[in-house]
Amino acid sequence: MGLTISDGPLSPRPPATVNYEITGPAHKLLMQPFPRRIRAEFAGRTILDTRDAVLVHESALVPVLYVPFDDLDDGVLVPTDHSTHCPFKGDAAYHSLTVGDRTAENAVWSYPEPKPEAPWLKGYAALYWDAVDAWYDEDEQVFGHVTDPYHRVDVRQSSRTVQVRLGDTVLAESASPMLLSETGLQNRWYLAPDDVRVPLTPTDTRSVCPYKGKAHYWAATLPDGTEVPDVAWSYPEALPESSRVQGLLSFWGDDVTVLVDGEPA
Repeated sequence: MGLTISDGPLSPRPPATVNYEITGPAHKLLMQPFPRRIRAEFAGRTILDTRDAVLVHESALVPVLYVPFDDLDDGVLVPTDHSTHCPFKGDAAYHSLTVGDRTAENAVWSYPEPKPEAPWLKGYAALYWDAVDAWYDEDEQVFGHVTDPYHRVDVRQSSRTVQVRLGDTVLAESASPMLLSETGLQNRWYLAPDDVRVPLTPTDTRSVCPYKGKAHYWAATLPDGTEVPDVAWSYPEALPESSRVQGLLSFWGDDVTVLVDGEPA
């Protein structure tokens, strides 16, 4: 995400504050080796095991993991008639995954004859992340997508005053928040549960971040009894790189205002 999103150098709108110019098409592709072993499981079977994966960075998109076609289990691949066209990469061919009575339709795509601008895609294939049951980076299961070496998360203790408001209601306020900065995204402020000024109720909503972990969401009950769903989230079991926000709460929403030292965040 770091190279291709927001103001990254391969994004559609790279920064102007540089003393160089990247020439070439507005939509850029970059393939780089992924440095660790990757495995994928489907229906109780390891259908991918590779030490030669690559990441393909593409303007305005999250990097996609491609693997050597030969490192896929050819006993589970079933070619289909499905095809799509990418103006930057070429015509994609598809395979389904079939193990026993389970099939993931068109789960694998590749470019048998990629466009001349991207000949290095030949011999590689990609899998839809959610089409398989589990992914492993070395021996650790990973969720969402593999991590991007150009994307990082920094968490810092702050003494700035943070106030979270919804209209006239103060939802939370702290003079010792944690600030989480993440590549390409707006800063997020995390507050301790004791800093919350309104009742919070857990909801069933979940989301997954490869850099922070699985987020649990909370609804806020305002003084007039109105319930605002999923206005806060937390990471009960944050990943190591984000462990300093474990158990803390962050707030966001269309009607939520976060003030930092009295100014909108």
